[in-house]
Amino acid sequence: EVQLVQSGGGLVQPGGSLRLSCVGSGFNFDDYAVGWFRQAPGKAREGIACLGTGGATAYYRDSVKGRFTLDPYRSTNTVWMHMNSLQPEDTAAYYCNIYRPTEAFWGQGTQVTVSA
Repeated sequence: EVQLVQSGGGLVQPGGSLRLSCVGSGFNFDDYAVGWFRQAPGKAREGIACLGTGGATAYYRDSVKGRFTLDPYRSTNTVWMHMNSLQPEDTAAYYCNIYRPTEAFWGQGTQVTVSA
């Protein structure tokens, strides 16, 4: 059974940093593209960072480029999202995701709130 278990997140002041983790089991990360998405209240879920299968291609949404880093520890089936210089507009529920053409799986989500 494929599982993605997230941890991290919480409340942080503007300008602060957080780290999210996503630990996978039941699959091999090398067989999937991996990514992080977020969904703010009243808005659609949006992709913010992803790596292609085998880590070949990195994509970052413009709004997080230079501030967020997706860091896969493939040997331990763990994907980290390092988030720096957080701003109130980064407030959202964050989800990790693994994808290949035949299937996709999601983590349970974790809340990030950026507020003074």
